[in-house]
Parts: sequence; structure tokens; C-alpha cells
Amino acid sequence: MILVDTSVWIEVLRNRSGEAQRLQAWLGGQEPVLARFTQLELLQGARDEKEWALLHDYLGSQTYLDPEPDCWARAARVYFDLRRAGSTVRSPIDCCIAQLGLDHRMTLLHQDRDFEAIAAIRSLSQIRFDQLS
Repeated sequence: MILVDTSVWIEVLRNRSGEAQRLQAWLGGQEPVLARFTQLELLQGARDEKEWALLHDYLGSQTYLDPEPDCWARAARVYFDLRRAGSTVRSPIDCCIAQLGLDHRMTLLHQDRDFEAIAAIRSLSQIRFDQLS
């Protein structure tokens, strides 16, 4: 299973340049999993009621990672450690998503520079979607 970030789902759902097919081919039968934050971010970006309903139904059928009891404290520590190292991520949600990946020992597929900053201080396995061949 691969943890797929919101930044990738946005591209896939827009399906510009065949991104959905590229993701499916790259996954090669592996199941993508999401964080509940991805569900939140995608739904809050819905343009209208029709898109909301389609997204809600689609996202309701996906597999999600559940956090461990102290996951959010560890995510806050990631943010804290980055800031102390002179680097600030744009969204603490990215720290939460990264921590889910760390806790579940999953590779994170993304298109967001915040995860590269996090990987510089944590052993986050991550791949940029826009750099896949």
C-alpha cells in the first residue's frame, strides 16, 4: 500500500495529461491509502454541490490510515523540529500526513515540497509524483 497525498489526488482528479492513468500504472496493483486530512482537503475544495457529492461518494469508498494515540503529538514535534532547524512547512497538516506515513512505515507519494523538508529530518519514505517516469 502507498499513502497518496492530497497534492497527487488533486492532479489525478483533474486528470490533466492522463495523471490518473499514470498513477494507476505506477501503483501496479498496489492499493492507495489516504489520510483523513486528504478527505478533508479534497472535500473543502469542491466547487459545487455536484462535485461535493461525487467526491464524498468516491472518498467514502477509499482506505484510510488510522492514527496511533500520540500521532498528533509526534506530528507537532516534526513541525517544532523543523522550525528549530530554520525550516517551516506551510501546513501543519503535512506534518500529520507525514507522521501517519512514518507510523505505518509507508511510502508517501506527493507533489509538495513540505514533505521533502520533513524527510530531511525524519526517515520518511517519499516519492514526488511529478518526478515519476
